[in-house]
Amino acid sequence: MKKLFVSVVTAFTFVLLLLTPSLAAQKAPATPGSGTPQAFKTTTPIKHLVVIFQENVSFDHYFGTYPYATNPGGEPKFTARPNTPAVNGLTPTLLTHNPNSANPFRLDRSQALTCDQDHGYTAEQEAFDHGLMDKFVQDTSGHGCTGTTPTDSPQTVMGYFDGNTVTALWNYAQNFAMSDNSYGTTFGPSTPGALNLISGQTHGATPASVSGSIDNGTIFNDLDPLYDDCSAAPTSQYPNVAMSGTNIGDLLNAKHITWGWFEGGFAPTSTVNGKAVCGSSHTNIGGATVTDYIPHHEPFQYYQSTANPHHLPPTSTAMIGYTDQANHQYDISDFWAAADAGNLPAVSFLKAPAYQDGHAGYSDPLDEQHFLVDTINQIESLPTWNSTAIIIAYDDSDGWYDHVMGPIVSQSNDPNADALTDPGMCGTAAAGAYETRCGYGPRLPMLVISPYARANFVDNTVTDQSSILRFIEDNWQTGRIGNQSFDALAGTLDNMFDFSSPHFQKLFLDPVTGEPVAHP
Repeated sequence: MKKLFVSVVTAFTFVLLLLTPSLAAQKAPATPGSGTPQAFKTTTPIKHLVVIFQENVSFDHYFGTYPYATNPGGEPKFTARPNTPAVNGLTPTLLTHNPNSANPFRLDRSQALTCDQDHGYTAEQEAFDHGLMDKFVQDTSGHGCTGTTPTDSPQTVMGYFDGNTVTALWNYAQNFAMSDNSYGTTFGPSTPGALNLISGQTHGATPASVSGSIDNGTIFNDLDPLYDDCSAAPTSQYPNVAMSGTNIGDLLNAKHITWGWFEGGFAPTSTVNGKAVCGSSHTNIGGATVTDYIPHHEPFQYYQSTANPHHLPPTSTAMIGYTDQANHQYDISDFWAAADAGNLPAVSFLKAPAYQDGHAGYSDPLDEQHFLVDTINQIESLPTWNSTAIIIAYDDSDGWYDHVMGPIVSQSNDPNADALTDPGMCGTAAAGAYETRCGYGPRLPMLVISPYARANFVDNTVTDQSSILRFIEDNWQTGRIGNQSFDALAGTLDNMFDFSSPHFQKLFLDPVTGEPVAHP
């Protein structure tokens, strides 16, 4: 790629062109050959970032007892390395004298399938109860968790897995870097988390008001994107939503940097009256058939500038990562086609097919482990590995119990939605601040896997989902989103890296057990 030094005014104008549909349509698409990811100037040795964005896990739910596993017979065994650092996890007091109405309890590998919890914006704030963290059973236990078993009852919300079930994640933490102080940017479910990942912004929604989902132009619940044929048919209660403003795709396009969002099930199975139908599905470990594609998990489809409404394929493998009819939105199979062709984009977001995304109710940690391990094993086998970083992150906590309340960097007093300190209150929003963005929200897992990641390291730096956005902005020097994006507040991920002393050994795991294996 030719090195172009673009003025701020020119870059800003370019973004405006991208955001204006009539002008964007006239713009000639980028073409391969104008540059390769290796040629893009970066501030670190990372030339390829792969963000694996999973679903609905709190930190304590997966790492509360790290690095100590129960190790019952017949299950994958986990024994921590000497000098493994401790995490801010579940102490003996929290395990046996918890302030909630039930104590945390271990979910066995045989109990991987559980009911789904309530992870609404308001419900999570109510569970936090002024920071006492003591009302999870009352407020975030799943509405469908009405049984009496450990995997299906109001107390299920207090359950956690250990290294005998989420074995791969614990082994990645042993060999690379993990944070125990990273949070959802705001409270709430999948759509706000996904939007915060790519723009640090949940404000700018149209329609500007939908009871229980949008207030003051800010989306705080799950509604499908407007620019997506596979979205559910809109109703007055559940309309399809458009977002205004800028996302990281716009900033990367302005710099001619290759990128893409790759999601399982994005490729249509048919077309009806010119509209794509997303009908592919898989069966999870419980035998349930799960549709692969979930529209409200695809954040770029909310923005007209980065949407691919008809789920059109790339015009060629060589164009993956560049601007063509796919507009950087792809099926996950396209990621591997590009990788195998030596055309790995500089920035890639990967979203598993639903049955492997970890979301309780239709997925689980064992199906999720298959996706994570298969994906990471393949990425480590690519010739680009020595310039690659993988980030494993999550969109929300699912409402699962976690004992840590993060700092509230964004206050809000929406009478219809906030509830952290009193009804309608999460502090008091500053004059001119966008409402209904109370955050930071629940604590979530975050891991960095890379030759440049610190080994067996636990980072205590305060970070959030928009810290990933900020890493991209800083590494490729795209500039900031602006307009009250959380990227301006985000903590750095740099402490999870050691760019001066890389370690190029690879870790391959078994997707079934999560245990180390020779090169597969």
